[in-house]
Amino acid sequence: MKRDSRAEPRSTRRSALVLGLQGAGWLACLSVGSAHAQTAAAWPSKPVTIVVNVAPGSSVDVVARAVAAPLQEALGHAFVIDNRSGVAGNIGAEAVIKAVPDGHTLLVSPASTMTVNPFVYPQMKWDPFKDLIPVAAGARTIALLVTRPGLGPNTVEEFIAFAKAQATPLTYASPGSGSVPHLAGEIFKAQTGIAATHVPYRGAAPALQDVLAGMVDFVFDPGLAIPHIRAGKLKLLAVAMPKRSVLFPNTPTLDEAGYKGLDASTIHGFFAPAGTPAAVVTRLNAEVNRILAQPAVREQLMSIGAEPVPMSPAQYRTLLEAEAKRYGAVVKERRINAD
Repeated sequence: MKRDSRAEPRSTRRSALVLGLQGAGWLACLSVGSAHAQTAAAWPSKPVTIVVNVAPGSSVDVVARAVAAPLQEALGHAFVIDNRSGVAGNIGAEAVIKAVPDGHTLLVSPASTMTVNPFVYPQMKWDPFKDLIPVAAGARTIALLVTRPGLGPNTVEEFIAFAKAQATPLTYASPGSGSVPHLAGEIFKAQTGIAATHVPYRGAAPALQDVLAGMVDFVFDPGLAIPHIRAGKLKLLAVAMPKRSVLFPNTPTLDEAGYKGLDASTIHGFFAPAGTPAAVVTRLNAEVNRILAQPAVREQLMSIGAEPVPMSPAQYRTLLEAEAKRYGAVVKERRINAD
């Protein structure tokens, strides 16, 4: 006898409908997952350009090249470094933003391009958190509070007392107005109450050179000072990072000296244009994190005062957003503009 579906209870028919919809949903999810897997498996399909938005030989450049070679070996396509410096990294970043978002054009940049530049370059036409995707954190550079040869103080406390006792303000160098070392100097002045005159340079190397020559009193250095500290030519007072550096384990942090949150380190990381497939971002993140764990890569990064900092894209974005909030407040309060 033919079964009359109308005689079935409504709950039974509703359950069948729900199960049918759920089945369709699972099929859709499987289809999307398969498409993502295919996208990741197909990438890269040609050489990948890594735009480094600072000059060759910089710590950012070293991080990019340390990771690019193993990426090329693992993924079977060339990873070509393209240095495009200028306007504190904005020129290179803009080039990547305009690129086709297919995972074949990437950016390696200091975090400051994302966290500081929007505040000190009001004419910027792009938003780093909308136009770029944080893919993977590469390495955190060291940040050192060092003083010129012959300056008396040997500790942060002595240095602050010395600075306050001077008839004229001390001077401090930076790679330029609006740079992270500049902002660190301003935060240090605000926290300690010392007077100090900012002396901007066009780069970290000339800034450090004048500290070595005794023409400027101190600097928040991103690692260039390491050999000079070891040679006894510069005096290291503190590490301006959240924790002690493995390179100088006996040197206290500014946090330990009582000046909380004064972090002048920066992370050089990987970014992709907005619209890059999520599967590609996920795969690239996994590859970079795997490479950062390799002893040879870690040793290469440590040689320039940088420590690998593997993290997920979401973790990296959260960190960048927190830094942007912190630096944005300093720039606004101190009315800082880039030269």
